[in-house]
Amino acid sequence: MSIGQVSGEGHGGPISVERTTGQALVDGLLGHGVDTVFGIPGVQSYALFDAMAEHAGEISLFVPRHEQTCAYMAFGYAQSTGRVGVCSVVPGPGVLNASAALLTALGASTPVVLLTAEIPSAYMGRGLGHLHEMADQLAAMGHFTKWAANVLRPEDAPGLLAEAFHRARSGRPGPTALAAPWDVLGAAGQVTPVAPIPVVAPVVDEQALGEAVEMLAGARNPMIMVGGGARDAAPAVLSLARHLQAPVVSFRAGRGVVPDSDPLGFSSATGFERWADTDVLLAIGTRQELAWFRWPDRPAGLRTINIDIDPTQHERLEPTVALTADAVDAVPKLLDGLRAQTAGAASRAAEFAGLKERAAAERAAVMQPHLAYLAAIRDVLPLSGFFVEEISQIGFSSYFGFPVDDPRHFITAGYQGTLGFGYPTSLGVKAGNRSAPVVSLSGDGGFMFGSNELATAVQHDLGVVAVVFDNGSFGNVQADQERIFGRQSGAVLTNPDFPAMARSFGCEGYRAESPDQLRATLDKALADDRPALVHVPMPLDTTTSPWRYLMPQSRQAPVE
Repeated sequence: MSIGQVSGEGHGGPISVERTTGQALVDGLLGHGVDTVFGIPGVQSYALFDAMAEHAGEISLFVPRHEQTCAYMAFGYAQSTGRVGVCSVVPGPGVLNASAALLTALGASTPVVLLTAEIPSAYMGRGLGHLHEMADQLAAMGHFTKWAANVLRPEDAPGLLAEAFHRARSGRPGPTALAAPWDVLGAAGQVTPVAPIPVVAPVVDEQALGEAVEMLAGARNPMIMVGGGARDAAPAVLSLARHLQAPVVSFRAGRGVVPDSDPLGFSSATGFERWADTDVLLAIGTRQELAWFRWPDRPAGLRTINIDIDPTQHERLEPTVALTADAVDAVPKLLDGLRAQTAGAASRAAEFAGLKERAAAERAAVMQPHLAYLAAIRDVLPLSGFFVEEISQIGFSSYFGFPVDDPRHFITAGYQGTLGFGYPTSLGVKAGNRSAPVVSLSGDGGFMFGSNELATAVQHDLGVVAVVFDNGSFGNVQADQERIFGRQSGAVLTNPDFPAMARSFGCEGYRAESPDQLRATLDKALADDRPALVHVPMPLDTTTSPWRYLMPQSRQAPVE
């Protein structure tokens, strides 16, 4: 049954029909264009999952093996597609299991909607110890979502669902949550459908825009820094960068906004080489973590322009000029203003290409075998493929050592640094991009957080290739402990035979002991498009650390 049939629409608009709360929520999902849900049913949510079963041909339900993965899959789906990811878990412990992924979505500005339940309404707030009871679940969800609400009547479900989607997509995107008590989910009432609420971006402030144009027009060495908020404005950002001949620096979520293959596309490590000479910084949709935390010695007299849809970012970052706007609207206007004033800067392509080449050669001399393994993956993974990083030594190296040419193709946990997010998230990426190759890169410690999801990959035919680098430890932790304290504590791990474990789940299992072997093995695994794991033994070398590039030391003073 389609949403139009459910709503009983007539010439006078939507007509109320009798639906259970669960049915009304699923009708609303269809009305918002949702065709994919990640969830694990439980007794409180049976009515919701039964309503999804009515639309089995319209909604694909992916059922992982852990509630945390429900939300991670929704996160990966949303970050890679730009659509809202939808997940469902039981209340109480289920919500808390999903909370790490929802907190990751909040930190990475990724739209996810959680549909959960509550204990029966007659028992809420009484503390009697009903199944899955959590004191004030609604308040708890407010700490790791943008917005949360309880659905207490069937009639309220369409409007609250529309609000959940609107909040998830508007302003700085992020997760939202709806919970309906056990008895309410199955209760019926007269329900009127509610259409999706349009997202309206802020109007670009012309005065602030003019100030930004003047500042950039007079800049000697401008730099553009981009985050996830610039992804949908990628073509305009590249045009602006070419007009200014400004390097475009990305750290995590902004990777690929300007291709790394372009002379103007800079990794964070290469961007630092230009930091001391920068006189105007244009930040687009980014928290500027590099500028306020990772890069030392803020250039004297630096002026900053901040474009962000979230006005609270201006309060935190205190830019010289603040533009509260969607980058999709603001960047073309900025470019038009500059073109009206200047003919554009002389090409610095050769200069920047030379700088990038020298910096890459320096890193290649010290960051081995990390960069050789990343190069092997890049050689085989098409540019249209997706790369999912993980919190590990090699994952950190990928921030600057894995070239990216398209936005949304480098999937990251952002500043939350959520250990174990990678493989579960990659399954959601593949669910949203079935024809695209997906590689999940993990350390042995992080991969084992979600290794049970190999079963999910097989059950749902999600042909992700997991590349697991095994140093028998939480490598970054051990390296830090030995550097600071001269010994490790709690960092050494005992691991399974990874290829055998993968095969026991029905996946392909391989071992690669060199970059050349990884290149050949990964090429075969991606061509097969089946769930697979490639085990890469790589003993921990505490002298080879990505942190020299993630937290660099001071450079010399600016060169006039």
